[in-house]
Amino acid sequence: MAIRLSDYLKSIYGEKIYRLSLSSGCTCPNRDGSIILPDGTPLTKGCTFCSEGGSGEFASEIATIDEQIAEAKKRICNKTDAKRFIAYFQSYTNTYGDINRLRKLYMDTITRDEIEILSIGTRPDCLGDDVIEMLSELRQIKPVWVELGLQTVNEKSAENFHRGYDLATFEDAYNRLKKCGISVIVHVIFGLPQETKEDMLNTVKYLAQLSPELDGIKLQNLQILKGTQMCEEYLKNPFHILSLEEHVELLAESLKILPKNIVVHRMTGDGPRTLLVEPLWSLNKKNVLNTINRSVNTYFC
Repeated sequence: MAIRLSDYLKSIYGEKIYRLSLSSGCTCPNRDGSIILPDGTPLTKGCTFCSEGGSGEFASEIATIDEQIAEAKKRICNKTDAKRFIAYFQSYTNTYGDINRLRKLYMDTITRDEIEILSIGTRPDCLGDDVIEMLSELRQIKPVWVELGLQTVNEKSAENFHRGYDLATFEDAYNRLKKCGISVIVHVIFGLPQETKEDMLNTVKYLAQLSPELDGIKLQNLQILKGTQMCEEYLKNPFHILSLEEHVELLAESLKILPKNIVVHRMTGDGPRTLLVEPLWSLNKKNVLNTINRSVNTYFC
């Protein structure tokens, strides 16, 4: 049976570990024109669902890492007595840039006493040998998680939202990370335009059969955010948005498919209230979490 992230962390550390959302100052090859569409157009706006903040609206954006961590801890500690943290670099592509700057940034972060885990969100096509070597060095200090935004194995869907790399690129990066003993967490989005239920579950089935076995997964519902290309497309030609009931059904079926002991990091997405267009049901987070928990509890250890 699958394991909730909170239960997994408590089993290792004996207490709740809180996530600090941080910014590395990186951009993305989907935004600086490095990736070219088949028609010759350079990508400058990221994946079509990606907001201007690079899906990291909740990250601290203060200049130095010391200031960022202090600000992120302050927000959490105003509500809890948290003392141990995951340093999570989420927005944009956090292995894309000068390797010496990144090595210093991540070394300065992971060596702090209160940081237990370093979690880095990135793209499979931004994991060169020098990056893998850096991640391996960091892993000798404390656990390192690499989060890959695969979203779907449907190549047509990936092309439509401008992912910018193919499944073979993901497989190569995944295998090289696992060979170095680095934990990999994969992001999946349910509800991409024109995807059927079968398409979505095919992504989960693909991830379930990966060898070596996947460490963790995030199962999120599509968020339509103001200012994105996907929002413009949706307003012109609305497509089906999953209901809460449909999302929960997909979660339940996915948990039946996933291998024993995989860690489930997320089962819903959080869109900023000021940007969210759909699904509006996701604004009532308490109801969403209660509905999910009632429906899927039996699938967890």
